[in-house]
Amino acid sequence: MFYLSRFSKNPIISPVRWRAWEALAAFNPSAVRAGDTTHLFYRATARPDVLLTPYAGLSTIGHATLHEGAVGDRTQVIMPEHPWEAFGCEDPRATFFEGKWYVFYTALGGFPFGPSNIKVAAAVGTSPTNLSEKHLVTPFNAKAATLFPERVGGDAVLLLTCHTDYTDEYPRPTIAIARAKNVEDFWNPEFWNKWHETLADHALPELRRADSEHVEVGATPFLTEQGWVMVYSHILNYYDEHNRYFGVEALLLDKDDPQKILMRTPGSFMSPKESYERYGAVANIVFPSGAVVHGDTLDLFYGAADTVCAMASLSLTDLLQSMDERYRLDFVKRFSKNPILEPIPSHAWESRAVLNAAAVELNGETHLLYRAMGNDNTSVMGYARIDKDFNVLERLPEPAYVPREDFEGKMGDPNGNSGCEDPRLTHIGDTLYLTYTAYDGVQAPRGAVSSIAVADFLAHKFDRWAMPRLLTPEGVTDKDVVLVPGKVGGKYMVIHRIDPNICADVFDDLAFSRPVNRCIELMGPRPGMWDHEKVGTAAPPIRVPEGWLLIYHAIGADKVYRLGAALLDAETCTNVISRTVLPILEPVETWEKDGVIGNVVFSDGMTLTGDTLAIYYGGADTALGVATVSLSALIKKLLPSLTP
Repeated sequence: MFYLSRFSKNPIISPVRWRAWEALAAFNPSAVRAGDTTHLFYRATARPDVLLTPYAGLSTIGHATLHEGAVGDRTQVIMPEHPWEAFGCEDPRATFFEGKWYVFYTALGGFPFGPSNIKVAAAVGTSPTNLSEKHLVTPFNAKAATLFPERVGGDAVLLLTCHTDYTDEYPRPTIAIARAKNVEDFWNPEFWNKWHETLADHALPELRRADSEHVEVGATPFLTEQGWVMVYSHILNYYDEHNRYFGVEALLLDKDDPQKILMRTPGSFMSPKESYERYGAVANIVFPSGAVVHGDTLDLFYGAADTVCAMASLSLTDLLQSMDERYRLDFVKRFSKNPILEPIPSHAWESRAVLNAAAVELNGETHLLYRAMGNDNTSVMGYARIDKDFNVLERLPEPAYVPREDFEGKMGDPNGNSGCEDPRLTHIGDTLYLTYTAYDGVQAPRGAVSSIAVADFLAHKFDRWAMPRLLTPEGVTDKDVVLVPGKVGGKYMVIHRIDPNICADVFDDLAFSRPVNRCIELMGPRPGMWDHEKVGTAAPPIRVPEGWLLIYHAIGADKVYRLGAALLDAETCTNVISRTVLPILEPVETWEKDGVIGNVVFSDGMTLTGDTLAIYYGGADTALGVATVSLSALIKKLLPSLTP
């Protein structure tokens, strides 16, 4: 649930058109920090040579320094000299080890490129720009080899990805560990032939979650008190070039036995977002190739769109905590007596499901307006009142809000869904504004708004709800409508969702004399991450000193509904300052995983008391629970104040 900050001066290295060897691309940087200077080794691509390489630009390896955010001189340090690298030197991984510089890279020994001519090679030298010694390393297909920066149990340790290129004999990549008493053993074909005979014995546990995925070693591992951290590339739908998603993941390896995985991130924490990541020689790529730690800051270096070098930063502590399932699941604390509301079989209107409650705090108590359904699948809203300890003080036997207009009456299948769904409440002045999804079972769902005086709401005079008005346009599926509490830039803002994005529109007043007619995009899905498919607002955002705090729900490629957090700017409430890269709440408990619709946590309401944020959420579209989180702790995750 941490925040990853891209460097404000990205890209840090771009192609230089008048420098022939890096005129086309400069990407996939490996990083070694020496003092206060970071040495970058990167892949550089020339324009195609009509005589030598008419099919593609020749790749060589460049070197640059990075000091206080500024890139120094760039020099070509590795280029083809031997037959086994005649067609290119790609994707370096650099390590300073026992007084020497080791740069492992992918050597291309033929064209067309394939498993028989893609292997690992190494350059060795006494300085970053004096790599005078070269070796072919693997006699078999491999990429992304990197040397650990110190010995493990007295051994030099090499991490590599074997058989990255598909063959019938080796249909999947294998990330594996090689150990030797002497680094020079890695130049010995006999060492590798013997090692390869028992490849499975050297492999890390499978990192892919499906055969359609692909993984590759990313940055050189670095040592922490807990173990070795390895950042690696994870690719969804690898074999479908039109539906391929590059992401970045990390794992923690045992300090003494780096073949053993102790923990890993639950999914990708980075995916293509910025224009330099989405557009380039190969679109939509972030490829992690370098990592440097200083203090608690991890600087992650990566190639973007196979064109430029870029950098992002994150808290190392947050990254390690995100790998710890116990910490990750306890960051937001579920109420021990969840669910707090369940269906009541004797109440026909709420006999099947009770879920997704709006919440408002009035007179020191929390009032819930929750979605309820009976066997006819008509959504109405029930009322409950709870105390500060989440004890139910009152729950009415009859609905507090029911469908009243044709646009929310049942027009389709008598047993199909219809009604007033997923309420949100906004308190402005002496009025409560109710926004919800109106659905007749036939037309596209639309956002609606009603209102009631606070005094009438507290007195349960629910016959005084104003007649609802439609807030979203006809013929457009537009849901998750919330009214921002208070003015933003002198106007009232409505946040809504047009799949798959969260949008906004502004109004001069609260009469809502027109439906929304703009989609000012706030945020959208992040391909390859937990919010891969679509996103939507939860409760109305809360104003905090740092901006507007928004809890949102999202659906991943696995079709699971989870909750995340974002911080929007104070002035416009439309610019995302920060956004958690992992969910803050996901289905874990049985009642959240099994129900009318399984694997769902979905929130419509939250309240803030002191530093405690209470998030009310539906589980599996069947029951209602609550979870709490420290507001200051959540803001700290969103704003770790990292400055690359």
